Amino acid sequence: MRLERPREWGACWLALEMWNFLGLDNFWSKHLTPSRKGTNWLNVLKTLVTYRWISAGSEWRLHRQWFKSSAMADLLGEDDSIALDDTLYRCLDLLHAPKKDLFSFLSERWKTLFNISYDVLLYDLTSTYFEADSKDNERLKKFGYSRDKRSDCVQVVIALIVTKEGFPVAYEVMPGNTQDRTTLPGFLKKIETVYGKLNRLWIMDRGIPTEESLKKMREHNADYLVGTPRGKLSKLEKQLLKEPWKKVQENVKVKLIREEKELYILTFSNGRRDKERSMRQRRLRNLYERLKELKELKDMKKITRDELLMKLGTERKEAGRIWNIIDIRIKMKNEKISGDTFNFKINREKLREQQFKEGTYLLRTNLQDGEPEELWQRYILLTEIEQAFKELKSDLHLRPVYHQLDNRIEAHIFVSFLAYCLQITLKQQAKQHAPGITPRAILEKFKTMQMIDVHLPTTDGRELILPRYTYPEKDIALLLYKLKLKLPNQPPPKIQYQPNKCGADLLPKTQ
Repeated sequence: MRLERPREWGACWLALEMWNFLGLDNFWSKHLTPSRKGTNWLNVLKTLVTYRWISAGSEWRLHRQWFKSSAMADLLGEDDSIALDDTLYRCLDLLHAPKKDLFSFLSERWKTLFNISYDVLLYDLTSTYFEADSKDNERLKKFGYSRDKRSDCVQVVIALIVTKEGFPVAYEVMPGNTQDRTTLPGFLKKIETVYGKLNRLWIMDRGIPTEESLKKMREHNADYLVGTPRGKLSKLEKQLLKEPWKKVQENVKVKLIREEKELYILTFSNGRRDKERSMRQRRLRNLYERLKELKELKDMKKITRDELLMKLGTERKEAGRIWNIIDIRIKMKNEKISGDTFNFKINREKLREQQFKEGTYLLRTNLQDGEPEELWQRYILLTEIEQAFKELKSDLHLRPVYHQLDNRIEAHIFVSFLAYCLQITLKQQAKQHAPGITPRAILEKFKTMQMIDVHLPTTDGRELILPRYTYPEKDIALLLYKLKLKLPNQPPPKIQYQPNKCGADLLPKTQ
């Protein structure tokens, strides 16, 4: 007896179970028909999505390493040909057309499976960068504001809409230099076309909606709850000081004021204040020390005014908003640089203003009958979309992108989106049946289930091959029970002939 080809089975099986639970075969069978040469594009797509969810990496790695170490061929009834690098890339090229239809299909499935409603939608943007240079004629790869702190790399911007439970409703890939405020009108129109106009609340962070877009939303009877830049807080400061605080949670309190057809909610959080205060103190201390070192340079007199300005520019970029708290005096053009002509001090009034705002953020809404606690609870739902971005970038390795062609870039993000759909589906199932465990933890447990080939020789020179997945441990068996999942039967045996041997070779040798 021999044991051969240990390979990952449990996580692959779980991914395909989530795929089947969503009924994705019903959708994709209409859009991905087999090629004339017999390539089953649906199984290729399943392989790409499963790989992205379980062990995200490049298509080249999938072809050279991962597919052979997995049980995807066994589960799909395929051979290694569906993981050829050319086949994988050709499948990516087929994915651009049905995106809008898929959004509608998934929305209906989630509504049926989990009773998801679309009365509250969360909207936000993120970016993902490339380990490649940009060319002038490229549509998507552009330099822009990087949320990954990679301003040295070209990027694309991704706009995402999710429900309050975190289920993705739609997304759009845009050029990397797209400004946040320009994206909203187009998305509003798309969502209204699919889901209708009325009885929907849009929740967004500050920086996305403009005054003009909010005005149009009011004109179209669209409700919103959005973050507001802190500059607005200064304008409303006198009115807010007159209002009493209302406690909505142990460490959170709010003030409300009405202005025309809107309601403004000033929110104060102890936790946020402590975090912002710590960041401000650290940055201010670091900036003050660096300016002090610059002032005490031994060769200060040798530095020109332009060189000093360049050094200060570097410090300003590093300091961010803290720079505004420091008053700096540098020499006039007719003065020499010295410790007397280069001075700095903390502006106490500006420091007090910043201390006053620490821990606060301002919300605005056109809802007229919302309770303070309810409005605040709804706004913090934005953590769901932040979590979606985190899982896309960390768990599913959305970044960095190595593809060069625009259609491949969009296909890469599309596959990541499908993998996230599997993850959020498992997350919701776990929430209902096995609360307290994350989908990633479930996936890691199932990764321990392997498949192995058991080779048994027969008396007539043939070999019996038994592909067998390992029996689940107690914790996995409990998860299967809680999630209402049932393992399939073990695969049927295979017979393999050994051409170099015949029956006579197996007979005992005589003297």
